[in-house]
Amino acid sequence: MLKKISNAWARVELAAAAILAVGVMVLILLNVVTRTAGAPIYWVDEAAIYTMVWMTFLGASAAIAMRQQVAITILTDVLPSSGQRVAAKLVDLAVFVFAVAMVWFCWRWFNPWALARNGFDVMAFQGSTFNFIYAEPTSTLGLEKWIIWLVMPIFSGGVLLHATAHLLNFAPPKTQGAEIAT
Repeated sequence: MLKKISNAWARVELAAAAILAVGVMVLILLNVVTRTAGAPIYWVDEAAIYTMVWMTFLGASAAIAMRQQVAITILTDVLPSSGQRVAAKLVDLAVFVFAVAMVWFCWRWFNPWALARNGFDVMAFQGSTFNFIYAEPTSTLGLEKWIIWLVMPIFSGGVLLHATAHLLNFAPPKTQGAEIAT
């Protein structure tokens, strides 16, 4: 069941990353055209960067779901199949520990309980926690940066989901040409 949820979420991540990739391309082309015409739109650079950041984090999480993350296999390639399975589970465990740490750090960073305790008053939140996450605007877009930074808890939650599904799945992992099951 968890594997199906992980696969479904990975498909959502991949679809969103694909849409964001198109968005990056459109924004860069818009930037080229407007600069060539002598009328640059300054917020386009920043929008392209943030779009690419979101695309990268969502794609990285989906890659973990498909076991396609970057790996150095010089050691595991020479192991017998039983050793490769043990090594794969150790990698799954390391990714799981990383994901738990990321979820924890994001929780502390966004600190939703303190924000709620302060009645969702950003000034009161800042005064009681000295955390200014909700106060900083982007340079040219005029958005609050916490909206951009939401990719971090989304990424962390996705990686935690995928890593947990891998840890609980006792079938041998596919390392080459793995696909998300439909």
